[in-house]
Amino acid sequence: MDILSIIEHKQKKMELSKEEIEYFVNEYTQDRIPDYQASALIMAIYLNGMTKKETANLTIAMANSGDILDLSDISDIIVDKHSTGGVGDKITIILMPIIASLGIPVAKTSGRGLGFTGGTADKLEAIPGYKVDIPIKEFKQNVKEIGISLITTTSNIAPADKKIYALRDTTSCVSNIPLIASSIMSKKIALGANKIVIDVTYGSGAFMKTIPDAIKLAKEMIEIGKNTGIEVRCVLTSMEEPVGYEIGNQLEIIEAIKALQGNMEKGVYEIVCALGTQILIMAKKVNTEKEAKKLIDEAISSGKAFNKFKDLVIRQGGDVSFIENISKFKNAEYIEPIIAKKSGYIVNMKTEEIGKIACFLGAGRETKNDKIDMQAGIVLNKKINDKVKKGETLCYIHTNCKEKIEEATKRLQKAITILSLNKVQQETILKIIK
Repeated sequence: MDILSIIEHKQKKMELSKEEIEYFVNEYTQDRIPDYQASALIMAIYLNGMTKKETANLTIAMANSGDILDLSDISDIIVDKHSTGGVGDKITIILMPIIASLGIPVAKTSGRGLGFTGGTADKLEAIPGYKVDIPIKEFKQNVKEIGISLITTTSNIAPADKKIYALRDTTSCVSNIPLIASSIMSKKIALGANKIVIDVTYGSGAFMKTIPDAIKLAKEMIEIGKNTGIEVRCVLTSMEEPVGYEIGNQLEIIEAIKALQGNMEKGVYEIVCALGTQILIMAKKVNTEKEAKKLIDEAISSGKAFNKFKDLVIRQGGDVSFIENISKFKNAEYIEPIIAKKSGYIVNMKTEEIGKIACFLGAGRETKNDKIDMQAGIVLNKKINDKVKKGETLCYIHTNCKEKIEEATKRLQKAITILSLNKVQQETILKIIK
């Protein structure tokens, strides 16, 4: 077996065998296949697609390329949550303490941001002292003792996926549904989950721009789950506007803290309830959505969820005084309002562009080596369907770089569309697929 014949098979639209896929994944992970040959195969897959069987075999091979966590000593049911990404997405930081406070173990790893999508690991590091890079042994111990740990993915969890993703990124082969699905699911399998709830985002601020593509991706991941013995449920959520009001690492932590204290934006609450309900049902804590929503509401109103978040921060080295008193977070040096130039209704937000502007201000990375400004970002004052008057504030820029304000202002004015007539309200939660 050799890589040239495997490339040729896929170029001819032939189905790759399990052995061929394993050979490619293992040899490329061990640096025995050069990037130019690997990229030729990835491009052939991008152009010609993969069968359900091929996708499942690729997922398993990537999962097996590194460590497989065994969490069976923590619980028989290990439920994980994942999002396909977006702008202002702080749902994990809000939802996971709620779930842990209800007695369901949360052993969660999250990635860092790249481009217009933020990363949960970066956001957690906005809490002074919080450590996202801890040994797996400590990670598991935290889950056993306080019921929750949120860390970043370790270097040896699905290392093949990291290499293949980097190659896809540099060859414009990211937006391919079998490759996206196998990337997500390989990491979840390696992390020991047996039940997975996935927030599949769609719209201007998501990788899946259309509803049909989002549904196709959801079904692809559910199919992988069936082929690997994992129950998968997908919640389709709109990313036509940012999640919540705050975009940027420290800003999103502050919004998450307020949410856990009961001050939660309507769209955020809907997503938290939709995902939380599926987790509670899969974990056999409840039988109905009504029971699940009641538990979630009680966890917030009683303070249990907020206290669980404080337990997490303390356990992972964070300064809990910032959680207890958000005024301790230092603001960016410059906070500039973006003013509406006319009256009307906000009918559209170019969400991806808003994410890119936040990244430009310092809230994200344009390359993997960029240093993040934790205070930078955007705070929305208005959202889609809101009425605005000329002269009102649409949003605020937060930055420590004065030179970027003028360009960011121009771009934000173009990214938010105001018209005289309102538009039909779009639902935040489209559907549940299982």
